[in-house]
Amino acid sequence: MDEHRVEYDADGTRLVGHAYVPADAAGPRPAVLVFPEWWGVTDFPRRRARELAAEGYVALAADMYGEGAVTDDVEEAGRRSADTRLGAVSRARSRAALQTLLALPQVDADRVAAIGFCFGGDVALELARDGAQLRGVVAFHASLTTGQPAAPDQLRASVLVLHGAEDPLTPPQQVAAFQDEMRASRADWQLVAYGNAVHSFTNPEADTAGIDGVAHDAVAARRAWQAHLAFLAEVLAPPAD
Repeated sequence: MDEHRVEYDADGTRLVGHAYVPADAAGPRPAVLVFPEWWGVTDFPRRRARELAAEGYVALAADMYGEGAVTDDVEEAGRRSADTRLGAVSRARSRAALQTLLALPQVDADRVAAIGFCFGGDVALELARDGAQLRGVVAFHASLTTGQPAAPDQLRASVLVLHGAEDPLTPPQQVAAFQDEMRASRADWQLVAYGNAVHSFTNPEADTAGIDGVAHDAVAARRAWQAHLAFLAEVLAPPAD
């Protein structure tokens, strides 16, 4: 597997991502953008991108803060994500990441998806709402809120949301509002809720943050990852002969 840093720009901000290319990527391959939690491009999203490369996808762990910034401070993460989460900044930086991924010579530009975790799930959904040419989007334990709901027929991507059923940070009313948005937009969407799981349930280090309602759930994490792999295999399948 080839791993390398990639630098790109969005409205004057230098962004530093990490690309992962399967060792046997002789021809154009399907590709996946990976958007991180609010901590930045830490080992967790990079590990997920590496796992996707092991599955045969070209993957890019995208930087949303600039200069590859990371933090383990809750207040700083909250400030950074609030400044970046929605609207023009999110869409510009995620678009720049998408264009960077598409520019890699191993990528099949017609078979690209985006996934994201928590904050990154919101980013991935915003990119889809912006009408990006994606086959699919997966949001793991995202907040699901937006200031710019998708217009009818605007979502080109199929949407999969993997949600902790007991997540206090994404309460039922937010889930219901998201479902209403998806119905109104006539999107191809699905939402899977995992019993007993709360926010950030896929991250093995979630408990160390000391945030109420944030915890790892190994069973839900395994099931969600497998569900997302099945979804990617479907939406990124090569055209039928």
